[in-house]
Amino acid sequence: MENSKKYKLNAIDGKKIFTGLGIALLGAFITYMQDLIPSIDFGVYTPIAMAINSVIVNLLRKLLTGLK
Repeated sequence: MENSKKYKLNAIDGKKIFTGLGIALLGAFITYMQDLIPSIDFGVYTPIAMAINSVIVNLLRKLLTGLK
């Protein structure tokens, strides 16, 4: 793996950025879907719930890919 030069991104960096974007979007989507359930209302804690859901998504991703 080659490090990218200062102020430049290589393909590996791009892949990591898009993986992080996918994790964040999936965490937000899961939070949105949970909020549609009438008995669940996160209120002011919605950002915290989204962060926790994103961590869970990343944990599941790591478990399914072998914790690389």
